[in-house]
Amino acid sequence: MLSPSAHSDTFARDHLPAADMWPDFLLDGFEYPEVLNAGYELTDAMVEKGFGDHTALIGNGRLRTYKELTDWTNRLAHALVDDLGVKPGNRVLIRSANNPAMVACWLAATKAGAVVVNTMPMLRAAELKKYVEKAEITHALCDTRLMEEMQTCQSQCDENLHVIGFDGTSNHDAELDRMALEKPVRFDPVPTGRDDVALLGFTSGSTGDPKATMHFHRDLLIIADGYAKEVLGVTPQDTFVGSPPLAFTFGLGGLAIFPLRFGATATLLEQATPPNMIEIIEKYKATVCFTAPTAYRVMLQAMDEGADLSSLRAAVSAGETLPKPVYDEWKAKTGKPMLDGIGATEMLHIFISNRFDDHQPACTGKPVTGYEAKVIDSDGQDVADGEIGRLAVRGPTGCRYLRGEKQPAYVSDGWNITGDSFWRDENGYFHFAARNDDMIISAGYNIAGPEVEAALLAHEAVLECGVVGAESTERGQIVEAHIVLVDGFTPGPDLTKALQDHVKSTIAPYKYPRSIVYCDALPKTATGKIQRFRLKGTS
Repeated sequence: MLSPSAHSDTFARDHLPAADMWPDFLLDGFEYPEVLNAGYELTDAMVEKGFGDHTALIGNGRLRTYKELTDWTNRLAHALVDDLGVKPGNRVLIRSANNPAMVACWLAATKAGAVVVNTMPMLRAAELKKYVEKAEITHALCDTRLMEEMQTCQSQCDENLHVIGFDGTSNHDAELDRMALEKPVRFDPVPTGRDDVALLGFTSGSTGDPKATMHFHRDLLIIADGYAKEVLGVTPQDTFVGSPPLAFTFGLGGLAIFPLRFGATATLLEQATPPNMIEIIEKYKATVCFTAPTAYRVMLQAMDEGADLSSLRAAVSAGETLPKPVYDEWKAKTGKPMLDGIGATEMLHIFISNRFDDHQPACTGKPVTGYEAKVIDSDGQDVADGEIGRLAVRGPTGCRYLRGEKQPAYVSDGWNITGDSFWRDENGYFHFAARNDDMIISAGYNIAGPEVEAALLAHEAVLECGVVGAESTERGQIVEAHIVLVDGFTPGPDLTKALQDHVKSTIAPYKYPRSIVYCDALPKTATGKIQRFRLKGTS
């Protein structure tokens, strides 16, 4: 039974998938009151716990305490409700880069009982329009620097979409900011139910019609009270830094929910390049970093040139498999493990992870407390340890697609089928093989591209690489590696043969790349994930 809803606009609850299509939810240890507002819990409640003077957010040259963040978000919530007519359950889109103002708008809309849709700056009007129509969005809060595409989207929408600008810089000189200036610093949050939808997360990498995942107020707290507490051990003394956009649930969790839940500090970068993250780490002595392996490789090079990253106690890698050479080099230079993990937008955040005291290279670890995982075949039967199959997981969070679209493709017999190929060893550790659709089948052999990538990355000439299957009349597919070289190395037949021989000597010879394509850069998502589908057919 779902908790009572405070939504007067019942769209979200009306468009949950049918109950018999849900995965099993394992909620033992994650009990919350029926009335729960995540926006309040991450701001006002933290002030009441004594964190008012602690720094909550750092960004665009300013530090903001929990008391300042609470007052700011309460004023904004008043503006949303009093001036813009936002009703509980209305869908509110936020368009912004990572900055404190985006976090404030998200928290304010959540306090007002809205269902928030966070979006990335790189989205264009046509893509925004799909979000607006699918989620029947009523209001859009947009950084004024990004207004052009939002206004184009508005002009193309049949719906009555209200667009209002906010200032993502430190000036706070835009329409929404001016509305909020004269509002009270106290706001009674909408008494949302713990099972009211708080967030719609549109899946990344979607082609064509995007899917939206539906997450409750309790889900937002579960990922902090589970993974962030158990695996990261977050304390008020922590300072977070990272590259994933807040528009992705990986970024929202790692750079907003996790620090704010425990009285810690979040640093936010609009341009989260490795050099910018290094500057933040050195300046504010950041302790927890969330980014992709490609960024960690750049940071490792910077350490050779004198960068001081010694304040980091936790380097979390997700969104892309962590190659063994990166793990080994990080551990050698810092003396600390890199925490590989896997999550999904459908699951909200990380559900399998290494731990500080239980970690190993080329391994994703064991399920986070509250989650169960297994490896199954195409018929849903468990496979033997050591055998590659499909990853299935269940726990306190799980997949609910808006309108139930494609729900049966992700949920089967109560389990979330993540789309990843994994194998489990005899000690219960899970090892990533590839995305299900990235497995390469060559002459009858199943070859996992990331394993070949890890072998190539161990060679001194390789800076980055992406491995895909290329069509072959003789073998069905062949292994093709797209490689970015370290400065000083020159492409050519001799280097190609050296790399192929290196792979043959590192892993099973049949897995070596029969084709090597040299390139200046690899296509990546905003989170640093290599877009392998864009490499296919480019040789």
